[in-house]
Amino acid sequence: MNPILSRHRGMPAQDGAGVKLTRVINQPSLRYQDPFLMLDEFRSDNPNDYIAGFPPHPHRGFVTLTYMLAGRMEHQDSEGNTGVVEAGGAQWMKAARGIIHAEMPKQEEGLMWGFQLWLNLPAKDKMSPAQWADHPADKIPEIELENLTLRLVAGEYEHDSERFRGPVQQPEQSFQMLDLRFTGPASWQQTAISQQTRLAYVYQGEVAINDQLLRRGELARLAPDAALTLRSTAAAGILLLAGQPIGEPVAQYGPFVMNTQAEIEQAIDDYQRGRLTG
Repeated sequence: MNPILSRHRGMPAQDGAGVKLTRVINQPSLRYQDPFLMLDEFRSDNPNDYIAGFPPHPHRGFVTLTYMLAGRMEHQDSEGNTGVVEAGGAQWMKAARGIIHAEMPKQEEGLMWGFQLWLNLPAKDKMSPAQWADHPADKIPEIELENLTLRLVAGEYEHDSERFRGPVQQPEQSFQMLDLRFTGPASWQQTAISQQTRLAYVYQGEVAINDQLLRRGELARLAPDAALTLRSTAAAGILLLAGQPIGEPVAQYGPFVMNTQAEIEQAIDDYQRGRLTG
């Protein structure tokens, strides 16, 4: 069977104080992919594209995951958390009932390259306490294969009867994020999975999925019941995302993601009155 349900390219966008990025999920050709609300890639070696960063702004109702390939980004939030995420590292933030945070570059030149993923929360968890965690590169499991390194950012993965566990865990949600880095000719196989939402995004080079070639900047929606063979003949990188849909209504207004318009209006009012956090 053809494992690719559809193919999509991101669109240029700006966010924060003018950071230039590519919006891959939550743009006209690809809306929410339950439970994934948004995927942005930011990649530039021009400081003018990223230096203004993402000054303090609020969130409620979902989780953010920042994953860096190059560069350094500092996080600070209203809960008193602070940390710098560097190449190969990840930062996870459960905004839940509310948090105000900033993500600002910790460099004035050089390549800044990474991703931000938004993951929805079920209604029962949207008003739970906010949380944050910093996961340096050396805390992310790496599985070395021939001409291929598999990095397990989130979820679990089994290889040669050994079960690996990524540092990012979303309780009560089945969620996986893999980063496959090819350094030369190699192939990798994955059987059918339990999660119904399954996505692949090529961020470097070219990767064939069951002999269908995906090029840099392409995202594929994949059938959950398909066995996959990923191949590359040269250096390449691909993110694999898998998650179990929540199946609840989504109401979004900018940085607030709830289930109803009334809850969005409440979030706006709470923010304006200084009651969003705590």
